[in-house]
This record gives sequence, C-alpha cells and structure tokens, in this order.
Amino acid sequence: MDPATLLCSRCLARLPVLGRAVCARCLLEERPPDACARHPGDRVHAPWIYDEHVALLVHALKFAGRPGLARELAPAIAAALPPGARSPGLVTSVPLHATRRRERGYDQAACLAEALADRLGAPFVPGILRRVRATRPQSALGAAERRRNIRGAFALVRPGWVRGRRVLVVDDVLTTGATLAECLALLRSADARTAAAALAWAP
Repeated sequence: MDPATLLCSRCLARLPVLGRAVCARCLLEERPPDACARHPGDRVHAPWIYDEHVALLVHALKFAGRPGLARELAPAIAAALPPGARSPGLVTSVPLHATRRRERGYDQAACLAEALADRLGAPFVPGILRRVRATRPQSALGAAERRRNIRGAFALVRPGWVRGRRVLVVDDVLTTGATLAECLALLRSADARTAAAALAWAP
C-alpha cells in the first residue's frame, strides 16, 4: 500500500522535514527539545514535522485498517536515523494497551517497528515493554499531569533481553514526550543503550 494513494507526489515531496533529533525528556519537561546534548538516550529521530498531510498518513495507518502502510513508511524513518542508530541490537515498540489493541485489531507502532527492523536488518522483538494500564490522552495535559498520567503505565517484561544492547524504540508520533521518555528510562534501568524513532514530531 503506497502512501502515494493518499498523497500525490507533489504533496509527498512537500512534507515538512524535521532534520534533527528531538529530546523526549526535554520535551516532557518543557525545555527546548531540539538542541539537547545532555540526554543522548532520549533522542527521537523522525523524518517529518506533523502537519495536515502527515496526519493523513498517520490516520490511515492507525484508524483506517491499513497496517501494511508501515512497510511504505519505514524507509523514511530509516533515512532519518543517524549512522550510529542504524545498527541497533534490536528494535521494539511502544505498546498499545490490550483493550485498545483488541478494538483496533493491530498495534500500529509494532507494525512500524517490524517494518523498520526489516529495513535495518535488525531483529524485531515485541513484548519487551508492556502497557499495564490505560492512560488519558496526553495532548491536553500540562507537564506535571503528563508525568503523573504515564508514570507506572509501562512495565519492562524481559530486562535480560536488553541488558548491554543498543535498543531502538519505535512509536507513531512524538507529541508530549512522556510516553517515549518513560519507555526509554525503563530500558536504561536494565542497562540498555537507547534511542527512539517515530514518523513525526507534533510540536
């Protein structure tokens, strides 16, 4: 399933390019997230800045029953990764809560992660992280509320699998930074070296 069936070639070429890493931790703490050199393990790499055209791709992937679109989007994510992040020990994803996955029928972040892993020639290992409780939407919350909302929402299921390894965590869109920051911190608690990838940053 080609993104060109959703956007013409001219619109695809005009998608706003991000061109730099964004720090999930600084974003969460409401500091400038795109000039951070203090938190290398919280860097998120994405090809695009979220706009109405990128939204068409994201919504088709998440809500229109088109998980196969991940295969067409993975090359853009791979191209946004710096050389040091293109050879991870494994790739995993930010998990959906089980209830939402049953409703949707698939996990869009896992689809992206699997397609990206194939593109990079790295193993895709699902199930390392588990969402243990549902959370409120983050976009309408302030920084402190975001941290409270997401705290304890994830569990690291298999710490031995990530110890000492370079782990790339994939989500669909980076918004508040809270979800990815929490997942990356959990992985680092098991001595993993972390980075993250997404389709877009929604500033």
